[in-house]
Parts: sequence; C-alpha cells; structure tokens
Amino acid sequence: MARGALATTTAALALLAAGAAGAQSPAVEAGRQKAQMCAACHGPLGLGSAPDAPHLAGQPEIYLAAQLKAFRSGVRRHEQMNVMAKALSDEDIAALAAWYASLKIEVQPPR
Repeated sequence: MARGALATTTAALALLAAGAAGAQSPAVEAGRQKAQMCAACHGPLGLGSAPDAPHLAGQPEIYLAAQLKAFRSGVRRHEQMNVMAKALSDEDIAALAAWYASLKIEVQPPR
C-alpha cells in the first residue's frame, strides 16, 4: 500500500512540476512586456543587434539585476544604458532580469 501511495505522489509531483515549468511566472511576463523598450538594441529575444549591445538571453538573473542596478546608480557607465536604467524601479529590474534569464540559448561548436 505504501509503495502505491509513493508512486501516486511521485506521479502527481511530476505533473505539477511539468505544469509549473510550462507556465511563465508573473515576473517573467512583466519582464517580457517591459523588454519591448530594450528590443531596439538587444533584440526582441535578448540577442543584441547593435555592435555594442551584448546578448542578454540566458544570462543569470542575479547578474542581469546587478548590472541594471549599476547602470541605474551610475556605478557602471554607458551613455544609453544609464539613461534607460535611470527610470527603472527595483520591480522593473527584477522583471527584466527574470525575462532575459528565462530565455534559453543553444551554443554549437564550429564545424
């Protein structure tokens, strides 16, 4: 009996995890919306299109948040990014970091 209950519990947890993985968190969705202002330089999916705009897709959330806060405070200097980040709230920064970190990238070695 305990073995059957364990199997049922394990299956239920697996289904729950699969459903959660497929759903976007509110922060990710808010970040996707907020990132529209970033698309001109960083592309709609976080792949930089300007020569001095880095790819943001797949970067660690903690790194992205720290860099945006550094731009906002002026600790990190970049003419456009200091202006863009100045108006961001902590919630905006968290949402943008969640969005870009949620984007998966694939790296392939040269052939």
